[in-house]
Amino acid sequence: MNAVRRRPVASSAVASVGYDAVSSQLEVEFVDGDVYRYSLVPRWRVEELLAADSIGSYVNREIKSRYPGVQVG
Repeated sequence: MNAVRRRPVASSAVASVGYDAVSSQLEVEFVDGDVYRYSLVPRWRVEELLAADSIGSYVNREIKSRYPGVQVG
């Protein structure tokens, strides 16, 4: 799969977030430049992520522990 188109977010830990609804893949670019792709993420989870008061905390609490992820960048 090619890179998911990401958009910048207001976060001290996360630089950008992208989602591919067809494959249910979430990409998260951290401010240190690392990029992770998480599989099997439902759209509603991404909507919650983008609405969270702290995007970085949400990723740590709700994404990393629940969805398979791999570093892609």
